[in-house]
Amino acid sequence: MSPKEEIAANRKEQILNSAVILFASQGFYKTTTAHVAEAVGVTQPYVFHFFKTKEQLYLAVLERAYERLLRAFSAVEAPPDVIVHRMAEAFNTLMDSYRNEILLLMQCFTTPEPGVRQFVQNGFSLIYETVKARFAAAGVPKAGEEASFFISCGMIITLSEVLEMPKLSPWYDSE
Repeated sequence: MSPKEEIAANRKEQILNSAVILFASQGFYKTTTAHVAEAVGVTQPYVFHFFKTKEQLYLAVLERAYERLLRAFSAVEAPPDVIVHRMAEAFNTLMDSYRNEILLLMQCFTTPEPGVRQFVQNGFSLIYETVKARFAAAGVPKAGEEASFFISCGMIITLSEVLEMPKLSPWYDSE
């Protein structure tokens, strides 16, 4: 990679990193490419050099988050009595390391744009199939039901995180 290509790759990564923070905090509609450009210290046309539309930028952020989540879940191997716990640990590790990405990923289904909606449906289908496959490989009975329940728990955790209301989580200990 030439020095010029390396600088461009770094800028693209900076754009993605800033975009995820803005999308997670302000949402899809309130975030503009001008906001992203300002956060990175580049011009708006420079953002459009990499991402032709705000939706393409949003989808790139989501794709990166889906890939992280899929890799993390695909790597989990454990016996049936602990696999749910290990999957939860993988999710929590991602929340610690990539909080904005994961929170955005877990709430992006609320964005009604047709291209985003289709992408999210495909992404959650892949997550479900990945979790189901890991559970089935571990010998978990009713792997599909358990995968649905596991994803539902992730949604509850995300809801409690986004609203900053830990008491909404069934695992919250107020003592």
